[in-house]
Amino acid sequence: MINLILTLILPAVLILWLKKWKNSKAMNKLPPGPKTLPIIGNLHQISYPTFRCFTDLSKQYGPLMRLKLCGTSAVVVSSPELARQMLKDLDPNYADKPRIVVAEIMFYHASSIVFTPYGDYWRQMRKLCTIELLSPKMVRLFQTIRNDQIGRLINSLRESSGSAVNFTEMILYNSNSITCRAACGGVVKDNETLMKLMLDSTKVITNFEIADMFPSSRIASALSWTKPRIRTMRNKLDVIMDEIIERHKRNRRSGLGNSEFGSEDLVDVFLRVQEEGELKYPITNDNIKAVLYDIFIGGTETSSTTIDWAMVELLRHPEAMAKAQAEVRRVLNENNDERTFKYLKYVIKETLRLHPPAPVLPRASKEEKVIDGYTIPAGQTVLFNIWAMQRDPRYWKDPEKFEPERFENLSVDFLGGDHQFLPFGGGKRMCPGLTFGTTTVESVLAQLLYNFDWKLPAGVTPQDLDITENDGITAARKNNLFVVATPYQ
Repeated sequence: MINLILTLILPAVLILWLKKWKNSKAMNKLPPGPKTLPIIGNLHQISYPTFRCFTDLSKQYGPLMRLKLCGTSAVVVSSPELARQMLKDLDPNYADKPRIVVAEIMFYHASSIVFTPYGDYWRQMRKLCTIELLSPKMVRLFQTIRNDQIGRLINSLRESSGSAVNFTEMILYNSNSITCRAACGGVVKDNETLMKLMLDSTKVITNFEIADMFPSSRIASALSWTKPRIRTMRNKLDVIMDEIIERHKRNRRSGLGNSEFGSEDLVDVFLRVQEEGELKYPITNDNIKAVLYDIFIGGTETSSTTIDWAMVELLRHPEAMAKAQAEVRRVLNENNDERTFKYLKYVIKETLRLHPPAPVLPRASKEEKVIDGYTIPAGQTVLFNIWAMQRDPRYWKDPEKFEPERFENLSVDFLGGDHQFLPFGGGKRMCPGLTFGTTTVESVLAQLLYNFDWKLPAGVTPQDLDITENDGITAARKNNLFVVATPYQ
């Protein structure tokens, strides 16, 4: 009798077990990717700039691709459809950020808005920044600062007397001055050091650090060749940030306002709520410095890089330059309070499409999910290749071509709803400084196009302009732009 039962039951149990095993194996199917080598994985196949490398690899392995980077891995997403599913439908599962060494050191234990884990602390700090600095109301209020800094830029260009000037450096300094004056009441005392730190740290973020590639190895951490360099950078940053905070504290004690408008600036707000002690998550000076450094980088590099790329593309396309200048000069000469630049907005959108400020959007998954038939484990680093999506030929005709007119017949915008166009990211963690940044870019470009005619130095043709990107997180142009500005009469 027992033998009969075993004969009948065991095959059924075995079939059920095999079926469950197969289903489990299918559910844990990881995304495809190139073959790996021992220890280094796919590291030998990665080249800079990484977004171009990821784009080339994804053409072979698909829009959802897994790369093994020594002791860790990353999933690269290159499809707008998958980005919509992950950043919208499954938001906030992909709202976390991967933990990296440079964020831990340079951004004060990753307590900045950009690098801190998704949660209540992030919401608290983002809300403070949005209300006090990045809201549409505050952006309009800062127009006085923008106008003053742009006026200084124009005067400096007029004094160049038709000589070639380093446009990239001038725009970087101008964007930094606008951001510093808006956020902390004035240009930073050691501004040159601050800008060098910003440029250096954004380059380090995109590099592959040995401690990040072997996160559980103490030996790798000890052998890190960039950690000492980052700590040195952090020490220099501390001096600058501590001076800003101490200056604000002195002025507050003496009853002086730090803001140019006679009220509080962002640092004042942070110090006030710190003193009141009513926040759910009390903030330290390190938290203030981390968020402030976030804003300095976001307000400086992204804006200046976009302006620089826009000028490069206009110089390479004289018809677009002429059309943009004609519109700007017509609108500004009308002396109408309702100034609207239609074509200039198209130029900015097309620049952001071809040269997004953040070409790769790094996220980390909170929970395991199945995407397009593949399992994305919890805690997995996910890299959204914005650069590839914004050149997807299924959505963009002649995607490599600079053609601002394409936006005349397209309703897509960069507010995060159109996942083939995400220059400021998407989901709950899309860039909070979108309005601040685009307003600065439009204001600067409008005045530059109005006040000057532009050409390249003698012997340089538009075809000579190198459009290779550097290794930084904002993908600025590898070489600085030199131009000759002739005052427009």
